[in-house]
Amino acid sequence: MVPERRADDARTRIDQYLSEMGLDAKDAKVVPLTGDASDRRYFRILLRDEPSQVLAVHPGPIEFAALAFVNVCHLLTAMPAPVPSILGHSDALGIIALQDLGDVTLQAHLGAATPAEHRALYRQAVSLVETLQRRGGELASSEYVPYGIAFDVEKLTWELQFFTKHFLEAYRGAVLLPGSREALAQEYAAIVEELASEPRVLCHRDYHSRNLMLKEGTLYIIDFQDARMGPDTYDLASLLRDSYVDFTEDKVEELIAFFLALKGERETSAEFRRRFDLMALQRNLKALGTFGFQTTSRANPVYIQYMPRTLNYARANLERYPRFARLHDLLAEHLEELR
Repeated sequence: MVPERRADDARTRIDQYLSEMGLDAKDAKVVPLTGDASDRRYFRILLRDEPSQVLAVHPGPIEFAALAFVNVCHLLTAMPAPVPSILGHSDALGIIALQDLGDVTLQAHLGAATPAEHRALYRQAVSLVETLQRRGGELASSEYVPYGIAFDVEKLTWELQFFTKHFLEAYRGAVLLPGSREALAQEYAAIVEELASEPRVLCHRDYHSRNLMLKEGTLYIIDFQDARMGPDTYDLASLLRDSYVDFTEDKVEELIAFFLALKGERETSAEFRRRFDLMALQRNLKALGTFGFQTTSRANPVYIQYMPRTLNYARANLERYPRFARLHDLLAEHLEELR
């Protein structure tokens, strides 16, 4: 196995890639971009007389054909769903070249959007969820990675335990007695068993305003490599209970109704909303676990600002349904925001 390359040699590898692709002759300029929470680094390549590209630089060599990102990209392209085009790659250099979608995420654009633009963009985002589910069902094949993995009992339980470990205990300093830990496990199990038993559709897995890029009025889906099968409420809950965006209840209801109309769903809106809220609660608790992990284990405090909104979403659902009374009380012992 080739040893992993150090992150500080990224520029050397980029220069070699540009040379191998014949792009160094086009006055290529390399601009570092803000990365995500992964171990990849991103760079914009500005070229003379050609569209710019974005290079995803991995820590070391890759096997392009075996990457989940590449596999899922082929699936979404076949739908077709709007995703960045893959323009080239080098296994040895650990580089993938992608279509440059610019710097404007849906989250970033919302501050400048008119109410009409906001409504239209979210309808577009909801329509993409319907496309992923409908075409995902039609294209189902063992050839694609997402059809072999799912949000099952084990995965959903792990995510809630991740919340306990990294948000309640590590970030908030909660000390859970054995009885409380067991009671939490029982509450988690009831949520997880219901979610895992629902019919499964193709899910992006992290479908929110930061993973939707806006280019020339069209939303493009990014960060889709963890796609898998799961409840039909999963991506919609990620989008409409987004830790990075505020939603009024009226907007949530309107977009849920729009989604059900697109699907031609016979299920009542009240029953779907109940399932949506259950999924949203699990998603929001999982997100808090991620924020706690980034803060305490990765020394990355940027996510602290998104905790209050996420806690508010969770509190609303805990208080909305009597079935969550016990879970609410258990969490409120350690989270003053729920009291």
